[in-house]
Amino acid sequence: MKQALLVVAVALMSVLHVNGQTSKVSEKEIVGVWVMESMQYEGEKKIVCGKANNYTQFKYYGADGEYACAQIVLSNEGKVVVMPHEYGTYSLKDGWYSEMGRKAIKDAIVFVDKDTYKGTWMNRHDIWKKRSLPAKMVQHILACCKSKETPADVQQMIKQQLFK
Repeated sequence: MKQALLVVAVALMSVLHVNGQTSKVSEKEIVGVWVMESMQYEGEKKIVCGKANNYTQFKYYGADGEYACAQIVLSNEGKVVVMPHEYGTYSLKDGWYSEMGRKAIKDAIVFVDKDTYKGTWMNRHDIWKKRSLPAKMVQHILACCKSKETPADVQQMIKQQLFK
């Protein structure tokens, strides 16, 4: 009886281990627009982004190594505020990730599937989703990472696409 329970326990652990693994995804899949779905600081409650708290983050990875990151907030007055965070370059090779020329970190980005990755920044664990967004909106956020001000029509697109 004890041996049968041991066999069942080992089998369950094997299944759980396989289910917990991430998908094999080409590093080229990072190219595109990513929006933060959630973030969780170690020891704290998970924060769901988007409409739940009128806050999210945007990352852009270009095929040529271009990188941009912005925080995006929907104010209580309904105005979108794009807060540029960074603009520069990134690299992802053999699991080693670097942005803005900082030291590369192994597995700082781990793909769950081609449209989801888990990222770690210091003691914060993020979930990012790949998104197909209007080109005008993406170009504006990229430009914001170099400058300021969000036009009214782009604000409306951001509200509709990121805070629905």
